[in-house]
Amino acid sequence: MRITVLVDNISNQGTLESEHGLSLYIETKGHKVLFDTGASDLFFQNAVKMGIDLSQIDTAIISHGHDDHGGGLKEFLSINDKAKIYVRKQAFDPHYSKKNGVIESIGLDRSLLDDERFIFTDDRHYIDAELLLFSEDNPQPNSGSQHLLMEVEGSYVPDQFFHEQNLWIMEEELKVLVTGCAHGGIANILEQERQMGLEPNYVIGGFHLSKAKADELQEVADYMKGTTAVFYTGHCTGYQSYEFLREQLGDRINYAAVGEWLQFTK
Repeated sequence: MRITVLVDNISNQGTLESEHGLSLYIETKGHKVLFDTGASDLFFQNAVKMGIDLSQIDTAIISHGHDDHGGGLKEFLSINDKAKIYVRKQAFDPHYSKKNGVIESIGLDRSLLDDERFIFTDDRHYIDAELLLFSEDNPQPNSGSQHLLMEVEGSYVPDQFFHEQNLWIMEEELKVLVTGCAHGGIANILEQERQMGLEPNYVIGGFHLSKAKADELQEVADYMKGTTAVFYTGHCTGYQSYEFLREQLGDRINYAAVGEWLQFTK
């Protein structure tokens, strides 16, 4: 299995650009998957530079309803005419961010909703024996998510992230967990799946820890230490938080910047 980072907040390769967002290209034995599209068409521009043909994607997944993960959807629909796009039913609901007292929309483009290729998923959705999408039963957003809002009966309230989903990839004995932002808590996500008998060999994605308090970061680090997984992260984890986790976990955690390609084996 190979995963290539098309979009992240950081690029370590001069020819490839970065933006605040996430997009991963995933090649498995049975699929070519696009996981999130970043905030713009940058995922496509970087893919072209890396020789990746996104018209051959057969499965696209949008992790949640924020525009730094689905902002490139319109571009993807224009360059690929065959992939089904898996997204939570609630992902196209209005979503907002409050910064310096100003509330701004960060939702997906609702004008795309009529496209027949969208598959709206429930809490657990088996695409096939290799790909499983799931949402947390009881999301536990950390303190760094308090500025993220949803609209309920005309009022802005803290987002509960029921529009978020994560991806399990299962190739024989190899198990990989892919997260978009893990707003519901990365430790919470891992523990929920552990109780269902699923423990990953690798975890890759954003962990939404850039604004987490010190005690929350330590709790996450302690939980990760108790697993056997190797972690690759970026985007909303925040580089300072990544460095803290690196001090705690050593080479069991690495930063996945734009252009990184990762070969996962069991």
